[in-house]
Amino acid sequence: MGILDGIVDWLATQVMNLLDLASTSVLGALGCNMDTFKRYFPAASAMYEIFIWTAIGLVLLNLVWQLYRCYGAGFDIDTENPINLVVRSVIFLLLIWYCDDIVNLALQIGGTPYNWILDSSLPGVQFGDFNSVLLVIIGVIANGSVALIALILVVVLAWNYLKLLLEAAERYIVLGILVFTAPLAFAMGAARGTNNIFKSWCRMFGGQLLLLVMNAWCLKLFVNMVGEFLANPLSL
Repeated sequence: MGILDGIVDWLATQVMNLLDLASTSVLGALGCNMDTFKRYFPAASAMYEIFIWTAIGLVLLNLVWQLYRCYGAGFDIDTENPINLVVRSVIFLLLIWYCDDIVNLALQIGGTPYNWILDSSLPGVQFGDFNSVLLVIIGVIANGSVALIALILVVVLAWNYLKLLLEAAERYIVLGILVFTAPLAFAMGAARGTNNIFKSWCRMFGGQLLLLVMNAWCLKLFVNMVGEFLANPLSL
């Protein structure tokens, strides 16, 4: 093997070792709990209480305004039944006050299959071994710059795996934003005109939980594929 082949082989090995490090760190940090989000965005916890009191103020302001429209202003417009208005406002005030418990319960429910996926037993594999396997296979079927071909395949593999990791990180950040702005979303449900905002938040929250679980599943399948390939590389 010449100097160029040695350099290319070293570069490919370093790429796969970096993937190994990224895999263990990212998957271990992400999940359906907000511990990592709080550690990197500590201001979110401080502003959460502000959002709660802001949401309570919005609900009370809407309640006073709607009651004024019903009894005080005498506007010839469509108004909501006062009893229904008061009942719904009280319900959403309670939801806002216990918003943290409600969201944490949903995160625990969504985090259960996520943890099952991460804890599932798979064949032990190190991504750094993938490059050496490629060199063996390509060396059997090709001549010439074997290490350069292996490097290209390793880079393609690394790029696609990193995209999966970045997508999982993006899902986690979006989920954290939805969690810490939940009081404002609950406040929108107290008014008939803004109730669709609350429904949209619920769909987004549930969707992000599902997508985060699916991302973990895809990453575990990828690791499993590499493990099976390393166990029997010549099966191709």
